[in-house]
Amino acid sequence: MFILPDGRPISPDVPFELDGISYPANWLRLATPEERAAIGITEQPDPAPYDQRFYWGPDLPKNHTQLVQQWTQQTRVAAGTLLTPTDWYVVRELDNSTPVPVEMKDWRQAIRTDCETKIAAIEATTTTEELAAYITGADYPAWPADPYAPQLPTQEPEAAV
Repeated sequence: MFILPDGRPISPDVPFELDGISYPANWLRLATPEERAAIGITEQPDPAPYDQRFYWGPDLPKNHTQLVQQWTQQTRVAAGTLLTPTDWYVVRELDNSTPVPVEMKDWRQAIRTDCETKIAAIEATTTTEELAAYITGADYPAWPADPYAPQLPTQEPEAAV
């Protein structure tokens, strides 16, 4: 980001006017640092990136207790979303005694168990940094695979000639 002499921030590729002179959109990109400095334009580094789900700004964490409540609720919603499409198996079993396939019962229980494991891990965190590390790590987004979900075909690597 660039700062004009009057303090206005300006992004590259945006035309601007300074001291009655109109500069084209590509001027900031094409100008050398010396040319920009000669008319009083300074460059300011972009702010450090941060995950807005957990921080208000760089090194400014959101309230950990509130985040734990939010992520606990989101985890329950995610588990429910995974289970809902197969609820009909349970209804069918109650309605006409057609049993739910064992694989489906096992998978549904695995989703519920995984949900509780994830919630326990969320509640075990003591800082926003720990919570963010768990949520963005490999364990949180992984759920047991639906036993009846279509499997993508695997291609065998071609033999070297």
